[in-house]
This record gives sequence, C-alpha cells and structure tokens, in this order.
Amino acid sequence: MSESGSAVGAGGQPARVILSGSLREAVNAPPTVYRAVGGQEFFDVLVDRFYDAVERDPLLRPMYPRDLRQSRERLAGFLAQYWGGPPRYSEKRGHPRLRMRHMHFAIGPAERDAWMAHMTASLDAATLADGTGRPLPAEIRSAMFDHFDNAATHLINQPGATPGQDC
Repeated sequence: MSESGSAVGAGGQPARVILSGSLREAVNAPPTVYRAVGGQEFFDVLVDRFYDAVERDPLLRPMYPRDLRQSRERLAGFLAQYWGGPPRYSEKRGHPRLRMRHMHFAIGPAERDAWMAHMTASLDAATLADGTGRPLPAEIRSAMFDHFDNAATHLINQPGATPGQDC
C-alpha cells in the first residue's frame, strides 16, 4: 500500500485489478429481483399488506403472536434475502428451515389456502418501490406466486385433501 492507501504493485506502479471468475460474473450479472422491485422497501410493503389481512383472518390470526412486528420483520427479511437481497435474515436466524419452523402449527389445506389468498392479494396490489406506482412486472409476479404456492403447499402438515383435489 502507498501512503495514500492505494494498492501498489511491483516496481511501485499502481496494482491492476483483474476481474475474473465469480467476481467478474457478479459484476456483470443482471439485476436481482430484489433490485428490480426496488429493494427492501418493496418487501416491507408486500409483507405489511399481507399481515394487515392476516390480522383480520379468523382462521390464521390465532396462529400468530399478538404483536406481529417481529413476524413482519422476519418474513420481509426472508423474502428480501431469498430474492437476492442482503443475507440479514440468515445472519440473525440461521438457515430458514421453513418446514421445521412451522411444524408446531396445524397447517392443513384450509390454512394454506387462506395464507395464499392473502399473499396473492398482496402480490396483485404490489407496485415497484421506485415511486412510480408501476405494477410488478408479470414475470416477477409469476415467479413470486409460484414460490409462495410451492412453499405454502410444502408446509401442510395435517391430513386432508391436497389443495385442488377432490375428496
């Protein structure tokens, strides 16, 4: 290092930075969904809208703590990380282990469907967090819907009909 703090290579010349491998790929990678939707603010608003509906849901509300602030923070953090944001969720809570963390709740098809109805409504109302009010791009909305649908179905732990099947 020189006195100015710059890296110095052989012969006192400034060191060259050569981007290759994963660093080059990271610099040239397309934006993540996290960046495309406007960052953490998007996920905070999505999750707030979702939990506002859960607060009024007689089936789901009993499954949550009285104060939903921590639930809101955790879900928003998890989703932000999952969609390419900073790993704050894992830094605080470790691996998500969704099934393990939800195992003590009785989740059947009715609970799954209620959860999906609220999350779908939240997605439908979502706009980019860039101040323009533009709706969520269809391909991002579709990918998020598919993720939520798969995760919600995966968390079913009570016997009963699989959503979408006749009994």
